[in-house]
Formats: sequence, C-alpha cells, structure tokens
Amino acid sequence: MRIFSGIQPTGRKHLGNYIGAIVQYVAGQERGEAIYCVVDLHATTVPFEPAELRELTYDTAAILLAAGLDPDRCILFRQSDVPEHSELTWLLTAVTAYGDLQRMTQFKDKSSKQRELVTAGLFFYPVLMAADVLAYRTNEVPVGEDQRQHLELMRDIAIRFNARFGEQLVVPEARIPEVGARIMDLQDPTSKMSTTASSEEGLVYVLDEPAQIERKFKRAVTDSGSGVRRAPDKPGISNLIDILAVVRGVKPEQIEREFADSGYGDFKSAVAAEVIEYLRPVRERYNALRDDQAALEAILERGAQSAASIASGTLRDVRAAMGVGPPR
Repeated sequence: MRIFSGIQPTGRKHLGNYIGAIVQYVAGQERGEAIYCVVDLHATTVPFEPAELRELTYDTAAILLAAGLDPDRCILFRQSDVPEHSELTWLLTAVTAYGDLQRMTQFKDKSSKQRELVTAGLFFYPVLMAADVLAYRTNEVPVGEDQRQHLELMRDIAIRFNARFGEQLVVPEARIPEVGARIMDLQDPTSKMSTTASSEEGLVYVLDEPAQIERKFKRAVTDSGSGVRRAPDKPGISNLIDILAVVRGVKPEQIEREFADSGYGDFKSAVAAEVIEYLRPVRERYNALRDDQAALEAILERGAQSAASIASGTLRDVRAAMGVGPPR
C-alpha cells in the first residue's frame, strides 16, 4: 500500500487542515509506505510573495513534524525539489480533457476572485495534482471532501493514459474520513473553514493560544432552539458535534447522547477545552522544530532524494510508453 498526499504552504494551518488531512497523514505511517509533499509549486498559481513562500514552506514542514510525521517512517519533501512532477504534468496534458479542467469547481471559485490575472497555472493546477499522485503509482490518497473532484479527475487521467499507452499508471483511491472531512467556519457554519474565505473569528489555528481557542468557540454561531443534536437546520451545533467526535475518536451519536441535556454555552465550553488539549502537543513541539531551519532543510532534502528515486522510474516508463525521448 503506497499512500501519497500534498499540502499547500499557504497561510497558517487551521483545525480543518489538521483534522481533514494532517491527522490522516500521521495515521498513514502505520498503514503503508507514506509519501507526503509540501506543494510549493501549487502555491504559485495564486498571488504570492517569494520570501514568504519559502518561510511558509518551512512552517508547514514544522507543523507536519510536530503533529507526528517521522522522517524515518515516511518520505517528506518539497515538491519543487523533484522536477519529475513538472515534466509528468506536461506529459499528462496529452490525455487531459480541456472541458474537464473548465468544469473544476476550484478553478471557477479562485479565478472569479483573481481580477487582475487568472493564470494558466491555476487552470492546469489539477493536472499538476494528478502528476503529484501518479508519479508514485499511489494506491491511496487521503483528502478532504472538497478534493473529491480532483481525485476523480486524476483517476480519469490515469485510466485514459493506460488505455492509450498501456498499463503504466496506478489508478488511485481516495480516503476521505467519515467524520470531520469538512470542518466548517465557526462564524458561518454553512461554509468550510478556510484561510481565504473565513473570518479570523471563524478560524481556529493549530498554533492558536488556549485563550484564543476558548474565545473563538464560545463565540461560535449556533442555531435557534435548543438541543445538542445534528440536523440539517442546525449546522452550527452539527459542526461542533463533529469536531468533538473527531477529537475524542468516537461516533457523533455518542456526543449527542452525552450532551443531550446540556445548553449550548456549556457544550461550546466543553468543545473548546478538549480542542485546546488536542492541539497542545503540536503547539509545544512546533517552536523547537521551526527554530532549527537547517534541520528542516536537511529533512526535506533527504525526502526529495527518496521521492525522486521513485518518481524517476515512473517517468522513464511514461516517456518510453509515449515515445518521448531516446529509446531505452
């Protein structure tokens, strides 16, 4: 079982990132050959500052390590250090439908916000994402619910490539958590928690201080009526129930039973207290890891060497199958 996933080095990581992706990364180390990538090339598809991008890449690596990634049990690397990703992206465009890229929801959303320049990179973002995964002949991709469309596209690309050039690529499967796949904004529980769309009060950052986390949960928007239970007309409380269920590692129904007679205020306080403790180990380890930038660079470089040894083999096979470059 080979597992691959990439994480953007844009913005501070929040509770949605942590529950929806990072926790799965750590668990993946126990289930198979785990390969994780800080996707700095993806980050160039939207407006960015070069110096900030480099710092955010180190921030993201430190967060992943603080959360429990072990460089001796997984491969952790920086996307741009493995040029096979970029070349495979171009080769895969030969079997990627223009219409499919036009229909990608993320492209529509992000391009509508980029008034000055909608880049070709943003349009081809899903092909690069497909190359990231397919370069490693990945079996499983841990993603949030919002990435399901991208996963389906990369599956289509792999199937189309294999039908045209022979069985070279593995068709990956998505691994989406049953609970917590979409953590919602605390101030707008109908929208996903996001650094680009959410307000500061709606976001709980992994590195927030306990007092900040407590304040944000106490101010979380709930719903009219009463009763701690999930329902379509109770998105705020449903979101808090899902968060606490993930933090405790239990079913949401168990949370509903335990807090059935609690008021909203008491329930929000309980969620805040448990999220604070849930994130405490990461906060405490992060600072020491982030301060040693040379050590972070060494981990990323070693990971890139290991990643390239796998991706280069895939690329050789793809080039040969497509008739690109000299014959073997």
